[in-house]
Amino acid sequence: MSVRVLQINFKFSAPGEDLKKTFTHVVDEIAAVSGLRWKIWIMNEQTQEAGGLYLFDNQESVAAYLEGPLIAGLKDNPALSEISFKQFNVVKHLTAITRGPVKSAA
Repeated sequence: MSVRVLQINFKFSAPGEDLKKTFTHVVDEIAAVSGLRWKIWIMNEQTQEAGGLYLFDNQESVAAYLEGPLIAGLKDNPALSEISFKQFNVVKHLTAITRGPVKSAA
């Protein structure tokens, strides 16, 4: 099985600090998602864009996350718009050279 990257981006209308506070309420739930190795939280307050980069063990874990309650809550948040979901395979040999933390599952 191959590790999988998920990129989620969205626009937000609330102040950035308020959005960060809102996300602290789900951070532990996200950390506990089955198959998730890590998430990098991203935000550009000037352009009111945010999102995350996720590394999952496999495609099945990504699919389960995208179909689950956390993403449903994201989609239902009235302060968020233009939500996009993109998935990528990892180019392992190049990533290894640039020290990307994406070693394959044993």
